[in-house]
Amino acid sequence: MNRKTAIKSIVAIVTLGGASGAVYKFLSPGEAIPLSDLPKKKALIAELAETIIPRTNTPGAKDAQVENYIIKMIAENTDAKMQRSFLAGIKSIEDFTINEYGKPFTGCTPTEKNAVIKHFEDKATYSIGILNKVNRKFFGAPFFFHLRDLTVEGYCTSFTGATQGMAYDYVPVTFEACIPLQKNQLAWATK
Repeated sequence: MNRKTAIKSIVAIVTLGGASGAVYKFLSPGEAIPLSDLPKKKALIAELAETIIPRTNTPGAKDAQVENYIIKMIAENTDAKMQRSFLAGIKSIEDFTINEYGKPFTGCTPTEKNAVIKHFEDKATYSIGILNKVNRKFFGAPFFFHLRDLTVEGYCTSFTGATQGMAYDYVPVTFEACIPLQKNQLAWATK
């Protein structure tokens, strides 16, 4: 091997190494809070869930105590990679609201809370589809999607959400696969 080829190879390896480190740092979820501190973030998680499913003429996420479900699912039923991503997401929301509005998320107005949620929703996806697949493969689902999914699951499986937020038939007599909804009817919790 001649000297010119060897130098090109070394330069290529160094460049690829530096580029891969930059890509990893760009895609990494960031610093996370310890898992033991998650119950201390209960008020923040409750506000985030309430922003996703607010109280209207039906109960909201706080009424259904979705925050307890989210904390339990993250602490007990989620793998370490997803826990780290979720905890880093909580920390990044705290940091973002302090930097952007000068106050914690729980002290923000509903408009500011919606803007924060929208920011993290936009940040969770890339315009190029392949980057979304790579991100999910190596780092798991983005924080916002995991928070949204747990909020909806917790709400729909809670007693309050199923009975007051959705149409609930205590004893469904028959299974009917397709039932048209009546005007102004809530989605079915059972059927």
